[in-house]
Amino acid sequence: MNLEKLVIKPVAADRLPELLRRMPKAELHIHIEGSLEPELIFALAQRNGLALPYASVEALRSAYAFTNLQSFLDIYYAGASVLLKEQDFYDMTRAYLLKAAQDNVVHAELFFDPQTHTARGVRMETIINGLHRAGVDANAELGISVSLIMCFLRHLSDEEAFETLEQALPFRDKLIGVGLDSGEVGNPPEKFARVFARCRALGFHRVAHAGEEGPPAYVWTALDVLKVERVDHGVQSGKDAALMQRLAQDRIPLTVCPLSNLKLCVFPDLAGHNLRRLLDAGLVATVNSDDPAYFGGYMNDNFTQTFAALHLDAQHAWTLARNSFEASFIEVSARQHHLDQLNETFETFQ
Repeated sequence: MNLEKLVIKPVAADRLPELLRRMPKAELHIHIEGSLEPELIFALAQRNGLALPYASVEALRSAYAFTNLQSFLDIYYAGASVLLKEQDFYDMTRAYLLKAAQDNVVHAELFFDPQTHTARGVRMETIINGLHRAGVDANAELGISVSLIMCFLRHLSDEEAFETLEQALPFRDKLIGVGLDSGEVGNPPEKFARVFARCRALGFHRVAHAGEEGPPAYVWTALDVLKVERVDHGVQSGKDAALMQRLAQDRIPLTVCPLSNLKLCVFPDLAGHNLRRLLDAGLVATVNSDDPAYFGGYMNDNFTQTFAALHLDAQHAWTLARNSFEASFIEVSARQHHLDQLNETFETFQ
């Protein structure tokens, strides 16, 4: 079917949340450590005999008042400290995938930060095997396909990224790509030019956080120096008309995370978010949850709240879901299967 020829029927505003829930979608920007809910953090801490600097689940959740990316990262890394054993990584991933399946996410590409764990003495095989096993089980039981993207922490050095890459290479068959995350300002993409060139030679897919808090210049260098295939966040691209044209012309996807942007004060409110402007400019924008345990919403929360704030409609819903599959790294036949399912959902929704 020619996707551009599909006629999307208008959907009443009160029925739009149901359509958003039912439509199949891919999640391409999810930090699996950022899906650790306070309840699971406390359960894992107890299982591993660790003391937390919070008296209760409620006290930890009340600390989720962030003013910028760094204020979030400080508590994010503290939460990840409870992950020690393969079963911990499995349980964390399993909990996220159960929620994703409820939101009709049919494909997820999970970011993980091995340096957060190897610095604490956790072995690379412990991390990757736990994540991978949870993905295999979810595929068999829930019908959701799962891929892993290993991210380098940009506040650390290029040399440390190379060390991490070498540690991961024995598990190459369990990884689909590499990414770049952590504190953006002051850590431009070109800092990691050498390791990304190595990853490209090895055949890894490449993505990078750029243009969340950092300037449009970071998006340019992510594209031209790191040779990324997808830009994570990228919302600051709206400040550069030439960059917007480049992204639209080359169909470089942006993995946009609306509730994350709101929680980290990238935009003052959802009504001021530029997602609609990105779509109107022809960019391959997608909706994702980023760190849902910390930012107040999984996939469908991001969709429903953003659609209400920006007055988006069924056509936007279909475009965003289509974009998520187009931007994914799944094989062509699987992509077409999901697109066919998407079209069927919209054609039969009454």
